[in-house]
Parts: sequence; C-alpha cells; structure tokens
Amino acid sequence: MGFGLPAAIGVKTGCPDQTVWCIDGDGSFQMTIQELGTIAQENTAVKIAIMNNGYLGMVRQWQELFYDRRYVATPLSGPDYVKIAEAYGIPALRVKDKKEVVPAIEQAMTEPGPFLIDFMVEPEENVYPMVPPGASLAEVMEEPKEKVLSDSAKLPTSNI
Repeated sequence: MGFGLPAAIGVKTGCPDQTVWCIDGDGSFQMTIQELGTIAQENTAVKIAIMNNGYLGMVRQWQELFYDRRYVATPLSGPDYVKIAEAYGIPALRVKDKKEVVPAIEQAMTEPGPFLIDFMVEPEENVYPMVPPGASLAEVMEEPKEKVLSDSAKLPTSNI
C-alpha cells in the first residue's frame, strides 16, 4: 500500500517507450499523492487508475469476510482526485458508470503525457484472489468463501 504511484514513476523512467499504468486504491493513492508534483514537473507519462471505493479496501474486505462486517478504521474520506490532478496540470476525469470505462481508457491512452482516471467503484465489492488473515500464500482464496466451501462444510467466521 502506498507503493503503486512511485513504482509506476520508476518503471516509466526505466522504460520510457512503454505504456505504464498505476492501478491503485484510493487509500494507497493518498499515501503518495504528492508524487503528482513529480509527474507534472517531469511530464512523466504515467496513466493512473484510482479504484475509489471510499475504504481501505483490503482491510475492509477482511473485516467483512472474517470479522462479521465490524468495520473499524477503514471508511475513508478522500479529496476530489480529478481536481487535484487538474491543479497540477494533469488531465483527469471521473468514471461513475460502466459504459464510461472504455472511452475513459481510450482518452487516457491518446494523451501523450500523464492522465488520471478516478473510477468510482461499489464500496463493498471484493477483490480476489486474496490471502486470509494468518494464512500463507499457499492458502489463497480465489473466490468468496461461500463458493469455496459447500453449505455443509462452511466454517463459522468467528473461528477464522
């Protein structure tokens, strides 16, 4: 978390002829949002896709699946990322509907410099694969546990 944007800048610097996308959650992006200054100053053509769900998403997903939706310290207020990008002179737009996704990406790809897209996503949409708390990488969940376990073999969430 907080690594995507600086890493994307590094990749673009090392591979200037390649298209580089930073795909980041809103919480992670806020940790390094100041790097928009670097991107603007150096005209680094990184394309940025923010998955904006208003939560610290991975932690929220754990709290939903393993802690009975007891959300603690995961709801996240954030700034207007489009306005912040524009304040740095970086073109940006917000996507609120699925039908806007492809045109937004096409617009970003035609822009020769940096571009930011703020994708507004469902707050409680989960991401897979994921590693449950206390598990090893060999125990990765590839889909929701309701689909992984049969009805007769479901584990109580309080024991996970």
